[in-house]
Amino acid sequence: MDQKGYRRESFQSSTSDEDMLEIAGASVDLPMADDDPPLDREMGGFSSYNGGGINGKTTMMDFLEEPLPGVGTYEDFNTIDWVREKSRDRDRHREITNRSKESTWALLHSVSDAFSGWLLMLLIGLMAGSLAGLIDISAHWMTDLKEGVCLAGFWFNHEHCCWKSNTTFTDRDKCPEWKSWSQLILGHGEGAFAYILNYFMYVVWALMFSLLAVLLVKGFAPYACGSGIPEIKTILSGFIIRGYLGKWTLVIKTITLVLAVSSGLSLGKEGPLVHVACCCGNILCHLFTKYRKNEAKRREVLSAAAAAGVSVAFGAPIGGVLFSLEEVSYYFPLKTLWRSFFAALVAAFTLRSINPFGNSRLVLFYVEFHMPWHLLELVPFILLGIFGGLWGALFIRSNIAWCRRRKTTRLGKYPVLEVLVVTAITAILAFPNEFTRMSTSELISELFNDCGILDSSKLCEYVNDFNSTKGDDLPDRAAAPGLYTAMWQLALALCLKVFITIFTFGMKVPSGLFIPSMAVGAITGRLLGVLVEQLAFYHHDWAIFSGWCDQGADCITPGLYAMVGAAACLGGVTRMTVSLVVIMFELTGGLEYIVPLMAAAMTSKWVADAIGREGIYDAHIRLNGYPFLEAKEEFSHKTRAMDVMRPRKNDPPLTVITQDSMTVEDVETIVTKTTYSGYPVVVSRASQRLVGFVLRRDLIISIENARKKQDGIVSTSVICFTDYCPPLPPSSPSVLKLRSILDLSPFTVTDEMPMEIVVDIFRKLGLRQCLVTHNGKLLGIITKKDVLKHIAQMANQDPDSILFN
Repeated sequence: MDQKGYRRESFQSSTSDEDMLEIAGASVDLPMADDDPPLDREMGGFSSYNGGGINGKTTMMDFLEEPLPGVGTYEDFNTIDWVREKSRDRDRHREITNRSKESTWALLHSVSDAFSGWLLMLLIGLMAGSLAGLIDISAHWMTDLKEGVCLAGFWFNHEHCCWKSNTTFTDRDKCPEWKSWSQLILGHGEGAFAYILNYFMYVVWALMFSLLAVLLVKGFAPYACGSGIPEIKTILSGFIIRGYLGKWTLVIKTITLVLAVSSGLSLGKEGPLVHVACCCGNILCHLFTKYRKNEAKRREVLSAAAAAGVSVAFGAPIGGVLFSLEEVSYYFPLKTLWRSFFAALVAAFTLRSINPFGNSRLVLFYVEFHMPWHLLELVPFILLGIFGGLWGALFIRSNIAWCRRRKTTRLGKYPVLEVLVVTAITAILAFPNEFTRMSTSELISELFNDCGILDSSKLCEYVNDFNSTKGDDLPDRAAAPGLYTAMWQLALALCLKVFITIFTFGMKVPSGLFIPSMAVGAITGRLLGVLVEQLAFYHHDWAIFSGWCDQGADCITPGLYAMVGAAACLGGVTRMTVSLVVIMFELTGGLEYIVPLMAAAMTSKWVADAIGREGIYDAHIRLNGYPFLEAKEEFSHKTRAMDVMRPRKNDPPLTVITQDSMTVEDVETIVTKTTYSGYPVVVSRASQRLVGFVLRRDLIISIENARKKQDGIVSTSVICFTDYCPPLPPSSPSVLKLRSILDLSPFTVTDEMPMEIVVDIFRKLGLRQCLVTHNGKLLGIITKKDVLKHIAQMANQDPDSILFN
């Protein structure tokens, strides 16, 4: 990792991604009391030059009046300092509060500052809800476009096209306004040639949509691919990935998400909607100074935006808040909980106002069950949980192996070809089966559905005996031939979904995993539900059914089994528990099904954790080498700080800067020859007594500015990090005082401190690095990267895999 050089003319980052990762864990700048100016002065912390040696005549220049841009900010692929950011925000808030007592204008400014957070949440909710509605409507229309077009208006999807038709309820999907491609081109829709033409048009449209999606991602916004949740978890933990939540990523992700979903690939829009909502939050943060200039405050906003994303994805505001708390957020104070709730509420209300599906629901697969469940049904529910855990663990291992192969072989060089091949295979295999031809959301809706008298789906083809109907509830009935056909088709659909999702998730198009996982579980649950239903019908005298499932009673609801299976598989893949149950509860609107959902979710998590500890998002974080310190895992090894710190034995000595004996040229040489993000400042090389810590970026910008704007600063000028500099000969050049950029309270640990405590400190304080001392003398440094490497090494993993890729 070579440093390409330090340029005096202008500050320019020149480290590679790997260098930046080393930087990401190598610097800390904790609060400096009065030495760190408040944020409303453009995030100070800049050097003040006190003219020349003991007889210098240069006028004093206060950089706080003319702040330097860039000082106190962070590089790309760097980690923020949570403690410093929170300290700066407290200083800013304290100054605003003190000023509010001086004048009415200052009081109004204080009120507007306090209200700005709620206003920002309102804007995020409105923007996220509007974009979600646009995505839902567009995806629904373009999905139907693969099968035909509406003559009354090409912009209508199949359902909307037939709304004004005079057809009967059973023929509602065969209205004259909607024409399939064979009817439009050949004039009729029957026969083998018409079927082949519809088949061909379905595949062509799918390939066109996926090709356009991957080309847009590759050409304009490479960060728009994938789910986005692993990266958002990493960003919320303090890592900086510039552009990942930018305006181009938002625009391209919104467009390509519609295209990817419409292409029929085995993916969903729910995960990427979290990314879209976080992009909205990040962009809107720039409207408010306190969020634009403080990375920790911005991450509080992004946590709330993630909640809004799940809220519009599933129509589950409370589930969205819990998802943000349980799954993605690293720092979640009580204030963020309230604001997340408000943002999720506004987003759900906005989407409800748009009404994208025309049924006054926020999602396509909203269902309502009315029949209670019996205690003995917990057995099949737990079986579904076991299946969900097994499938989740199998999927994670298979998908990670495929993604690793994509990264390490030539396959990764041809993303467009990969997307087209997977799309072609998916479309060719999906069209013959009506359950895979429809969109995955519609499939889940069918599977969740509780069959009624007017349902025309194959899943509701039973032998009807209306004499035994009691009120509105249909009794358990014998399966008709159409239902047996549907069961075989569902079994084939299950095989396709299980297989193709492994290769789809992680391609260079927006791809969510919530819907494919729910589809796998819902298919399995529906199959099991119908099996139990038929057993109860034909063998109601068995001991397990007697007493609660009499002949002619409606006691088994296959749609409930589908819902429980969906929760089990989603839990097995993501390892969510509380938020998952609440999301599924909000989808169904029934309190009485919480226990089955909890049983399935916990069983799937236990089974999956027994096979592999990581959920799919944590596995992708580790695959990509993001510097993410998982707060849920415990470190139980008996190692000490001296075992992890650098320098180790036979390593070069630690690079340090002395407080008042090095020249500008000496410091520039150190900056040029090393790639570290910061340097300890000591009294002298002989004593190694620690004084503080200074950031590389602040050093470069301050020295560069001093050379340009101050007279007498040359290469031989002494740099002084103390209040009082030692006396110099009269002929000496001016002294450059940089005490104001020095962190006088860097976090330190002793060399004998157990690593389990050090790891806990890194997790809970969000440190980037800490210094190791012995009796006050500096021994070494432990960076976040060192901690991650040590944890990997203790787990018998490759420690060099902790590199940002």
